[in-house]
Amino acid sequence: MTPPQPTLGDLAERFGLVLRGDPARPITGVATLAGAGAGELAFLANPRYRAQLAGSRAGAVVLGEADAAECPADCLVAADPYLAFARIAALFERRPAAVPGIHPSADIAPGARISPGASVAAFCSIADGVVVEEGAVLGPHCIVGPRCRVGAQSRLVARVTLMQDVAIGKRVLIHPGAVLGADGFGLAFDRSADEPHWEKVPQLGGVVVGDDCEIGANTTIDRGALGDTVLEHDVRLDNQIQIAHNVHIGAHSALAGCAAVAGSARIGRYCLIGGGAGILGHLSLADRVTVTAMSLVTHSLREAGEYSSGTPIQPNRQWRRNAARFRHLDEIARRIGAAPKESEP
Repeated sequence: MTPPQPTLGDLAERFGLVLRGDPARPITGVATLAGAGAGELAFLANPRYRAQLAGSRAGAVVLGEADAAECPADCLVAADPYLAFARIAALFERRPAAVPGIHPSADIAPGARISPGASVAAFCSIADGVVVEEGAVLGPHCIVGPRCRVGAQSRLVARVTLMQDVAIGKRVLIHPGAVLGADGFGLAFDRSADEPHWEKVPQLGGVVVGDDCEIGANTTIDRGALGDTVLEHDVRLDNQIQIAHNVHIGAHSALAGCAAVAGSARIGRYCLIGGGAGILGHLSLADRVTVTAMSLVTHSLREAGEYSSGTPIQPNRQWRRNAARFRHLDEIARRIGAAPKESEP
């Protein structure tokens, strides 16, 4: 049965927003300012899109107090328009309901414990010692290795692999292709051998993921060498991120796509790591540190704040000239240091 369409009045009351307009206006969906139709709700949070407001055909707009007077449609005024829109948009999310039970094609080891209220889809493989709690959902082709735990109401969307000794908390969402608990990159080099070579360091730890985390598609989280790799609660990882062995990420931190964190690094709480950023091993980031996109963190950051590195993009000819000069920076610095100092008056 399709739930009734909410009205603007319903949304204002439910989410504590200020309504300016017709409370009986039905809302059929959500969309962007540029693409919304007469029955849809749009939002304005970024000032860059303010110019689209006057021409929008949206039936209603979620926005801040500063923009309300310029809105040509009904509006919902919020202290944080983006957050309010996210909460409203969740009402229109279409996600197929999971049916409790185990698909006949799933391979379940005798020693696994699956809650009757859990859902295990086609071609899943679940090893001995696994615990799948109430309301958890394992989508098609998921692999859950020995001694793993999937917490209540967590969802492995599809083709998720938990290798071994991985503990997933409650209400965790893991997107397709993610791999948790693979070997960390631990190697020791034997220089004394007749033929010097690498030897693998056993990875004996696990992975612990707290409640309400989200892990993006094709993201990898390695298990610890001795202790565990840990994500505290409400950590959000984008797609294609690498988290190395024994990394510890504090609660409420978020990492954007293609970020990479090397072994034994510690990231504090409420940190934001931009896309493509790298954090070297054994470093520590304080709480509430922001690292902008494509930056490389080469030393510990002890104080909260925003940090950046790298060279901004520029025309190629100019970049080539500057790159050539960069090779001579040390020579130039030595010349400046050796130059006679002007006498003080």
